[in-house]
Amino acid sequence: MAQIDILGVPHSYELTAPRTSPQVLVFIHGWLLSSRYWQPPIERLADDYQCLTYDLRGFGDSQSYRAKSHFHAGYTPAAYARDLGILLEKLDISNAWLIGHSLGGSIALWAAAQFPSKVKGIFCVNSGGGIYIKEEFERFRAAGQIFVKFRPRWLPRVPLIDLLFQRDSVARPVDRAWAKQRLVDFAIANPEAALGTLLDSTTEAEVHRLPQLVAKLKQPVYFITGDRDPVMEPKYVRHLASFHPLFDGCGMNVIEIPECGHLSMIEQPDAVAAEIRKILETHG
Repeated sequence: MAQIDILGVPHSYELTAPRTSPQVLVFIHGWLLSSRYWQPPIERLADDYQCLTYDLRGFGDSQSYRAKSHFHAGYTPAAYARDLGILLEKLDISNAWLIGHSLGGSIALWAAAQFPSKVKGIFCVNSGGGIYIKEEFERFRAAGQIFVKFRPRWLPRVPLIDLLFQRDSVARPVDRAWAKQRLVDFAIANPEAALGTLLDSTTEAEVHRLPQLVAKLKQPVYFITGDRDPVMEPKYVRHLASFHPLFDGCGMNVIEIPECGHLSMIEQPDAVAAEIRKILETHG
């Protein structure tokens, strides 16, 4: 992967060859993951669309091993959206469709609001929300902090530990190679970024901002969800989608994929790519 500097942090990215379509698909990964999980749908779309993937600041290969201050930019979805805007500017991309998974979906929504001239549409994959249930969020944040703080970097070397990651948050076990990749990404994520994104994206104020943000967007916004997603249940996806005019009272902008959990892009890449392609064709 190539690297580009964004606010003092080297960001790893990969940009496929230009195609006849003017639309550039920009893929944004979720929490404790990396850009690698987008490879299956990209393999199905790159013949017709130029595709950009990158690792978020502090995750995957987008890490600074110099001064800690290189991560001073903040960890809210809005801050990560600003990073993305700089990346689009540096790569001279002005006709982008953003495709964000989980946390990446929130980042995509913020980027659409911040850079309306560059972002033409959004796909939120396994991404929703807008409802703040205090007790549930407190439990989630507490568990997440323990999860992040006590993860040893040598964890991927533990025999058979990847079998747990094969089954985590998915409808059916994923290929073992993906489980091993999840282990690596989990172990190497920058501690400050891993904790910061968890805490800054799950405050009551941040959760309540999402519906307001969606309601104001002028670009088309589509939501792809798995019918068996235990992390972001379809009802929460529909709730957030309902604030956009495309919802039209009956969920016209929500696509529910059967037999699918929280990692749609590796669980059901054919279905995800097909839905993206079909919608893009309607928008020219």
